[in-house]
Amino acid sequence: MAKKSNPFEYAPALESRSIVDISPSYGLFVDGEFVDGHGHSFKTISPATEEVLAEVAEADAADVDRAVKAARRAHSRVWGRMPGRERAKYLFRIARILQERGRELAVLESIDNGKPIKETRDVDVPIAAAHFFYYAGWADKLEYSGYGSQSLGVAAQVIPWNFPLLMLAWKIAPALACGNTIVLKPAETTPLTALLFAEICQQAELPPGVVNIITGAGETGRALVSHPDVDKVAFTGSTEVGRAIAQAVAGSQKRVTLELGGKAANIVFEDAALDQAVEGIVNGIFFNQGHVCCAGSRLLVQESVADDVLARLKRRMATLRLGDPLDKNTDIGAINSAEQLAKIRELSDIGEQEGAGRWSPPCELPDHGFWFPPTIFTGVTQAHRIAREEIFGPVLSVLTFRTPAEAVAKANNSPYGLSAGIWTEKGSLILKMASSLRAGVVWANTFNKFDPTSPFGGYKESGYGREGGRHGLEGYLK
Repeated sequence: MAKKSNPFEYAPALESRSIVDISPSYGLFVDGEFVDGHGHSFKTISPATEEVLAEVAEADAADVDRAVKAARRAHSRVWGRMPGRERAKYLFRIARILQERGRELAVLESIDNGKPIKETRDVDVPIAAAHFFYYAGWADKLEYSGYGSQSLGVAAQVIPWNFPLLMLAWKIAPALACGNTIVLKPAETTPLTALLFAEICQQAELPPGVVNIITGAGETGRALVSHPDVDKVAFTGSTEVGRAIAQAVAGSQKRVTLELGGKAANIVFEDAALDQAVEGIVNGIFFNQGHVCCAGSRLLVQESVADDVLARLKRRMATLRLGDPLDKNTDIGAINSAEQLAKIRELSDIGEQEGAGRWSPPCELPDHGFWFPPTIFTGVTQAHRIAREEIFGPVLSVLTFRTPAEAVAKANNSPYGLSAGIWTEKGSLILKMASSLRAGVVWANTFNKFDPTSPFGGYKESGYGREGGRHGLEGYLK
């Protein structure tokens, strides 16, 4: 941030990148080994510097078929037959290795994704390990889950670029606990921690073929989800791609879980603890640069305190630090790709053209890489595109309301229904609002809190099925 806006000056506190060893090129991880792909390779770059980090193999249809066959063999010969108590040992071992190699994973994730090291270190890696610990505990107790105890078979999993390691854990941990084998495709812009996870599978001596990781872009993903020998498809990403996947598997026997986009309402009532609410607003939209499907991107403030909340919010935003993701002081890192940056700019420009008031704190953006300042729009109405479309960046649209009924009506006036937040001192109001909001997750006096024991998922165009908690087992059991 600009010096004149910030009364505190911190010396740089850079995390060393010497702990990670990035290879010049990577192949596919199939049947327990790294192998060459038959498609063209592609580059993965650092969003903060545009530095080329590595060449990564692109899996074609033949590679996908090879990975699915390896997963099928592993399921029928080893993993699907293995007692749950034995599978649990592998999951516990993976969880412990994730903890032991946590700093390495955090640094690599920050380099490849652009997110601040304090988030990868304190959020992504610990929660990823927690998911493996949690589902390790379920592996020998499936008969008590209420969803059966027989595995489906081969799971095809496609994960996004916003939480590469965390989404991997959300997908792989419950599937393995239930006895399924995996073919996972990470996003083309953030494949490196998934490939490091492949090394962790080798270190944990996971039987060959239980986890297979193939890299590539849209064509690879299409070949994977439409492969005829896949029993389950799990996808997290855009609503547009989710629709295409639903159409591709329609009429087949494949089970499907879709976790898609969102446009969450973060609702602040006049009796809320406003400083606490402002922290929740900041965490709701600027955490992970707003690259969060459940981000609180629509702020609904009760009209009587709207000016006060906005003044406090602007003061708080002026203290946020944007910059090097490996600096431990950094609050806001880089936008993940040039394409995503262009989309954020386009929708923000449309917000101005449609008459909303745009504000960002004084902010010096780095010369290289993909950057966008934390931004709020005021005077937003339900008709504005920035109030209806998912921007997936550090952009907050501010609306007002007078009554709880109006807040519910505005919050539910969205094609999405993934999450929501409520800020008030009244417990009865929290319960009334939570039961009225059409959202899969409703946080009260907090936001963006994730726990492996809690189910997560959406309504309407935010997808269907649940991940996390006991409910997360349902999608992987017969």
